[in-house]
Amino acid sequence: MAERRVVITGIGTVNPLGNNVETYFSNLEQGVSGAAPITRFDAAKFKTQFACEVKDFNPNDHFDRKEARRYDLFTQFALVAAEEAVQDAAFDFEKLDKERCGVIWSSGIGGVKSFFDECVGYAEGGNTPRFSPFFVPRMIIDIAAGFISMKYGLMGPNYSVVSACASSNHAMINAMESIRYGRADMIITGGSDATVNEVTIGSFNAMQALSTRNDDPAHASSPFDRNRDGFVVGEGAGALVFEELEHAKARGAKIYCEVVGGGYSADAYHFTAPHPEGLGAIKSMREALRDAGMEPADIDYINVHGTSTPLGDVAEIKALKGLFGEGLYDINISSTKSMHGHLLGATGAVEALACVMAIQRGVVPPTINCRELDPEIDARLNLTLDQAQHREVRATLSNTFGFGGHNATIIFRKF
Repeated sequence: MAERRVVITGIGTVNPLGNNVETYFSNLEQGVSGAAPITRFDAAKFKTQFACEVKDFNPNDHFDRKEARRYDLFTQFALVAAEEAVQDAAFDFEKLDKERCGVIWSSGIGGVKSFFDECVGYAEGGNTPRFSPFFVPRMIIDIAAGFISMKYGLMGPNYSVVSACASSNHAMINAMESIRYGRADMIITGGSDATVNEVTIGSFNAMQALSTRNDDPAHASSPFDRNRDGFVVGEGAGALVFEELEHAKARGAKIYCEVVGGGYSADAYHFTAPHPEGLGAIKSMREALRDAGMEPADIDYINVHGTSTPLGDVAEIKALKGLFGEGLYDINISSTKSMHGHLLGATGAVEALACVMAIQRGVVPPTINCRELDPEIDARLNLTLDQAQHREVRATLSNTFGFGGHNATIIFRKF
């Protein structure tokens, strides 16, 4: 059977820069920071008191009260982003073969807030243990995929992928492969996480992974900067409709771009630190290019993992130089985490939307907050500092790396 081609026909998001795609794209292009003091809980006792929160999100605008009780916030984000993507794709559900359509979703930590609240409630509940009947379905990571499939009646592949901060890219690669090899004609894919809570902030503080610039949150996420001191937690969701090309053409769908390659690997090095020479990242990127049938010179924009951690940023740049060589100087590089923060399992999906924007609009989003370049990072590289840059973008490569040494790379190409 000839390999089937995969295209993107719908996109949606809820994230710290906007609760829809157009607002997100606008703020990306303008270099807006989504970081601010935490409002979801009293963070006064925590080392880090700020985050990139989703703003102006009211569940009652999207769900009735009974319905909302069933959903943890990460599932709410997923359903709202998926709804925008489905509406954007403009399906006629009466004509859709729902047995050939599915959902492959991701999350890094799922309903951790629900888990925390239930455990605290149990500890404070006296002699009689009381747990909500919604506890398990609010908590488990696969439930977002399940609820999306139920909402639209999609009976094809349905599961969740978990690989820490590489989760979204793994989910999207799995979606691409499911369509390529004939298991489905359409997949709603992406990821969501609701990570601004006591558990997440406190535990990442304990690992010394977060920035503690409480006096200047807007500049705290500073990839490549000499004085960067850790990542900034973000939250939200990114949703993409992946569709088989002939299926999309037959219904007259608009096509954003093509999904052409995916690669994954393991560092096999350390449970939190990246390989210092980026060997796993090199393998992941090389596999993605091989899968796409492309050469390094075919890439115009790289959306790096770029979390603003002292070790991670340098290791990733070493990996890029190791694979792309001198050709890297002709490629735009940027870390959009400098604006929307690190959405953990959702981050790859939200960054995939930045890649779609770059291809569709010829606009590469910037890296903000790099005031003094780390001397270990080559100053000749085009890190797209401070301002978006306009250029033709034929193809983009997006990296995500996760605790445990997980690496995943996905490539999108102009259709």
